[in-house]
Amino acid sequence: MASGQQSLSPGRGVFRRKPIDSVEEQTEGGGLAKALGLWQLTAIGVGAIIGAGVFSLAGAVANETAGPAVLFSFLIAGVASAAAAFSYAEFAGLIPRAGSAYTYGYMVLGEIVGWFIGWDLLLEYIAIVSVVAIGISGYFDFFLSGIGLELPLWMSGAPGTEPEGVPDGSYKVNLFAVLLCLGIAFLLTRGVKNAARFETAFVVLKVAIVGVIVVVGVFFIDTANYDPFFPFGVGGTLSGAALVFFAVFGYDAMSTAAEESKDAQRHMPKAIIYSLVISMVLYVLASLVLTGMQNYTEIDPTAGFSAAFASVGLGWLANVIAIGAVLSILTVMFTFMLGATRVWFAMSRDGLLPKWFAKTDRKHHVPVRVTWIAGVLSAVLAGFFPIIEVAELTNIGILSAFVVVCIAVIVLRYKRPDLPRTFRTPGMPVVPLIGVVFSLWLISFLGWHTWLRFGIWLVIGLVVYFAFSYRNSNMNRVAATPGAPAAPAAGAPAGPPPDDGGAGGSDASSAGGDPGGSGGGDGGGSGT
Repeated sequence: MASGQQSLSPGRGVFRRKPIDSVEEQTEGGGLAKALGLWQLTAIGVGAIIGAGVFSLAGAVANETAGPAVLFSFLIAGVASAAAAFSYAEFAGLIPRAGSAYTYGYMVLGEIVGWFIGWDLLLEYIAIVSVVAIGISGYFDFFLSGIGLELPLWMSGAPGTEPEGVPDGSYKVNLFAVLLCLGIAFLLTRGVKNAARFETAFVVLKVAIVGVIVVVGVFFIDTANYDPFFPFGVGGTLSGAALVFFAVFGYDAMSTAAEESKDAQRHMPKAIIYSLVISMVLYVLASLVLTGMQNYTEIDPTAGFSAAFASVGLGWLANVIAIGAVLSILTVMFTFMLGATRVWFAMSRDGLLPKWFAKTDRKHHVPVRVTWIAGVLSAVLAGFFPIIEVAELTNIGILSAFVVVCIAVIVLRYKRPDLPRTFRTPGMPVVPLIGVVFSLWLISFLGWHTWLRFGIWLVIGLVVYFAFSYRNSNMNRVAATPGAPAAPAAGAPAGPPPDDGGAGGSDASSAGGDPGGSGGGDGGGSGT
């Protein structure tokens, strides 16, 4: 063991850990294709962060929660997000595996922690896809109204979201949002390389639209609209930060695609930092323009920028923004559905969910089964629930994942300082602790009904874990046969013998391997 290095025990029972010094390339159904470069990864990150937060959620939070101080809501959320982003960047360079926070938690804090984060992220990512689909549908409705077309009421929105003047019960389903979710699922089944080309092109379009909004909108700012700047008080600004946090954390979903990166150890940390910096600059500028163009009481909560430009006589530009918003926000749906399917894939490959889900398509090398299931689930949420309800549901889970990742990066830095890190979180342990404190603080501002739904989902997860996952985990199979390496999964290359050394040397415990010396392969050589 290297001088000063502490052993990261593989653990026992529900706290057993996957080996860190291991390689997981293939699964029973085939592996994931390595097709993403640095700028494609950055585009996926920006594509996830910039979206409904600008085009829909900023207007809704300004109108209902924070007023012009929505700017500070974004900044507060951004500070918490940046602290966590550094932690994600360190892990992404160190553990370039599918699963993001789920995988990091599993390898450092134990299986039960990884399970709950993975279970949590499945719901959160799918819910985010739904939120974005709802936001896009609002701009789509605005565009249709601008050219004199109206959708039938029954397909215009989720039940209970009827605007003033529309009788209650007129809305049955948000059909456009449903179709969007299914369309993104189809795109992702065509292969990550082709899908990434789509993502990059639409991210360029998105950034261009936000640039037009800022450059043109600044000439229509009335500083009187900034008074009062805190109409809902500081409490409203903080509550707004908890809501808009949804808009500043897309890099974590991007990190789930680490196994599909051509050089994840070098590119993933850079892509995480680049995407967050680019996005926060655009958020701040866009928020100033929106609340400067209209009084917060007049901002349209569903199509804020289009309505703002229409109010100053630029109807043609409002329509351009509406079209651009519909097209560019698709990138957010892409990234988070990608994230949901890769977490699901990783959990299934590890045996915590049925391995049937981990099968990949032989032609496109993507997990088609979970992609279609995620598409259908997000379509149901988008079709039948209001945007604010679903947005609140997403944030508590992501904030919980941030807490786990920030704690895990501290633990691993002090337990395994010898591991080769291509990026190191600055200000250790202060910066990750800031991420923990901010995340817990923002969680406290979420409503009781959000806590209730989250709690119910975790209880369901607890039942699933002990009824299925604990017994079927690849690590459980290793623990059941101490001293002997588990056989690799079908289709996976056999790993080196237990005494091969590997990255961790001869010390199996420090390598994160199982106590019997099978740490030469991932999951004790399970092929996951």
